[in-house]
Amino acid sequence: MSYHTIQVRVDEPVCYLKLYRPEAGNTINDQLVRECQHALELYGQTCSIIVLEGLPEVFCFGADFQDIEKSMTAETNNKEAQDPEPLYDLWTELATGPYITIAHVRGKTNAGGVGFVSACDIVLADETASFSLSELLFGLFPACVLPFLIRRIGHNKANYMTLLNKPISAQQALSWGLVDACDADSASLLRKHLLRLRRISKPAITKYKAYMLSLNDSVVQSKPPAIQANSEMFSDVDNREKICRYVKTGKFPWEM
Repeated sequence: MSYHTIQVRVDEPVCYLKLYRPEAGNTINDQLVRECQHALELYGQTCSIIVLEGLPEVFCFGADFQDIEKSMTAETNNKEAQDPEPLYDLWTELATGPYITIAHVRGKTNAGGVGFVSACDIVLADETASFSLSELLFGLFPACVLPFLIRRIGHNKANYMTLLNKPISAQQALSWGLVDACDADSASLLRKHLLRLRRISKPAITKYKAYMLSLNDSVVQSKPPAIQANSEMFSDVDNREKICRYVKTGKFPWEM
């Protein structure tokens, strides 16, 4: 398949899905969400492992504010461009789908990028990786990220990370449980994990993931309030003005 925002390589039973928007800082737009969902539907039927990767310098830096600003200032408001549900559904698929999902993280990860990481079954990082939630700086909060993040690191740590809004290192993320393993050579770390995970059959993984969902379906139950909170934030006039000003001037809300 021909994609514009992702790159896909299959070495069965492994599907490597790379977020690839170097011109936009590897941020998330509607097309990236659609293409990721399409790739999972297409290759998730036969592959038992999905490896999610980004660029060496940035895994994923969250929402594309340029894209959001365009939809906010368009004469005809594009509601679909601001709909958080497809992204939430994509993360839910990564968390609950019939395959093992691995986030291979290098470089910066921010906001929605943390959502991608938190949704995966296994998180591997190199020593350059960092993780941050910057939403509160713009009067927002990570409504859709938090159900997945809380599931991984717990309420208190997710709350602290949200309020602090500063990057945490790969080592700190490892101690918190956001990262499962960290190494200076994360590519080698990934290969070692795949050697073991390749042995597990697709039917066994499918049954296991379904059972794990039955034990904890918090991300499914949290979807309605998360979607509502996200929609309300991005329809708030003051929040919209802060985003538009940042895109046009590069200034944060507290800067004159």
